[in-house]
This record gives sequence, C-alpha cells and structure tokens, in this order.
Amino acid sequence: MTYLTAQPSLSESWDDICYPVKPVWLADILPDYEIMATDRQQLVVGEPFGERKTIFGIQSADYSIIPNILIREVIDKLYADYSLQIKYTSTGEFSISIILPHELTIGGESLQRSLILTNSYNGKTPFSIQGQTLTTILDRSSGHAGSMYRALCQNGLMGWADSFTALTDYQDWLQQGSHETKRKRAGKTASISTLLKKEPSLRKIHQSSLAPEMFQEQLYNLLAGLNQQQPTLTARVYEQFQQKTVFRADDDIFKALPIPVQLAKQAKERLRFEQRILGSDSSYWLMYNAVNHALFNARSSLTLNDRYKLDEKVFHQLAASTLIHQN
Repeated sequence: MTYLTAQPSLSESWDDICYPVKPVWLADILPDYEIMATDRQQLVVGEPFGERKTIFGIQSADYSIIPNILIREVIDKLYADYSLQIKYTSTGEFSISIILPHELTIGGESLQRSLILTNSYNGKTPFSIQGQTLTTILDRSSGHAGSMYRALCQNGLMGWADSFTALTDYQDWLQQGSHETKRKRAGKTASISTLLKKEPSLRKIHQSSLAPEMFQEQLYNLLAGLNQQQPTLTARVYEQFQQKTVFRADDDIFKALPIPVQLAKQAKERLRFEQRILGSDSSYWLMYNAVNHALFNARSSLTLNDRYKLDEKVFHQLAASTLIHQN
C-alpha cells in the first residue's frame, strides 16, 4: 500500500500533539454487519485541536493506543528543567525530543544531551526510547542509547553506536560486512514471543493489551535509570566525523548514501548552507547533519520510522569510511 506523502511539522509545545485520541470499535459503528476481518477491529481516532476528527489507522482488537499525554505526564514528573522539540506528521507520527541542560562539546560545537521518544497513532512508527523499543531495552542484549540535540539545525541525533562497549568493538562490527552478521553482533534481534517466554513480565508493557498506568510506571523507571551525563560512544564517533575532511567530490559521497535522490540533493544544499554560516570546510560531521536535517524536514512518503532507519544506515556508512582504516 502506498503511504501518504507528509512533511513533518515542528513544534515546541505539547499541546500540538496531546489532543484526545481513542479507539472506536467497528462493531459499534457497524452493528448490522458481521465483521470477518478479525485482525482489524478498532479505528484509532484522534481529534487534533481545531481540526476534524481523524482516523489514523485500523488496528487489531488487542492493540493499545499510547496517547501522547501519558508521555508528557511522565516527562513532567521526571524533569523540572527541559525544553521541547517535536516533529510530527498529519498522518499521526511523532518524534519527541526532550532537550536537557547538560552540554557536551563535539569539535568546536556545543551540543545538549536529550531524550528522543517516538510514537504513532497509525501504527507505522513504534513507540521507542532513543531508537529502541521497550522489548529491546528490557531484553538487555544491547546497552542503553543516548541522543544529542544540535541547535544550529534543530537536529535530534540518535546514539547509533551506543550499544557497543568500546570503539574497537564498533569498528569490528563495521568490518563484518554482512547485514545479518551486523544484526547479530549488535544484539538487536529477538522475537517478541521468545522474549515473552524468557521473561513473562514483558507482557506488562508490550503494546498489545497495554494498561496506561503500567506503561507510565515502566516508562518512568526506564527514563529515571538513564545516565544523561555519562560520555557516550556515539559522541566519540562524532569527534572522528569532525576530523574527517571530505576530499573527493561531494556528489560521489551523497550518491553512495542509502537515501532517496531528492533527499540527497536537499542534504547537499544544507551542507553548503552550513559551510557558509560556519565558515568551515566540508566534513563528515557536517555531511551527516545535513542528511539528518533533510530526512526529518523534507516532504516524503517515508514514515518517521523509515527516516530513522535511513539515518542509522547513513551514520554507520559514514562511520565505516571514517573508522575502519583508522590506526
């Protein structure tokens, strides 16, 4: 099925995404029909402020909606001092960056620590914390990831290398070459059924049959356990990006990245813009940020989840070019 083209909107207010949302059962609105599509029983209906009621998706009977207000209440309980950057689509997808006051320096730039949470009402983008679903986090097979906020282009940068304990481990992983091998080395593959057998308590927070109170309790505990001041491996990789000057033609590098052609063109324009305002030579750091900016600001049929997946691929590809031949 072709996905609707959408351009993420930018907001600094919870109010833009914390509108009412609820399930509407097909059996209630079609009482005279025998509904045979048992895998699709409920409509996810939202009421964006000032707009018509919107049907974001049709889900199974045991699917539980995570209203954004539940996330907001947990964040407000945890943090007294934070700023907010939200990117959301009209199709019901949300990327929520909680920007914290803790700063770190990458090259000559000052970045802020952040939390990035994703959610959706259309089922296209799973709920995640720093790019990891709840089941992945509780599987404990990969470490907690971090994220950073870059004010220059309002980028939320995910900690794609943070699941590794050392830079040498990450370099070894990049050298494996095989996608399947990479997934195993990263420790990110485990089916939900396997996880539930290993630890039945995961059923409490799996998105099917998810109780709002249980979700908030588990989310609070997970976020409270994150150390937002600890140095991250991704930050070390960013330092390497800063030091890597682009010697060959930019066109060749952009063409080699796993992103659509039009997004590559927009990323190249963004790179030139940042070079001008910073008075800086082209580097892998500016290139990665340019791609990130294009991915999360351009109109595209890509879902937010797809955009994050491409962002991760670009990060690893640039990291491989930067790190593999490093002594």
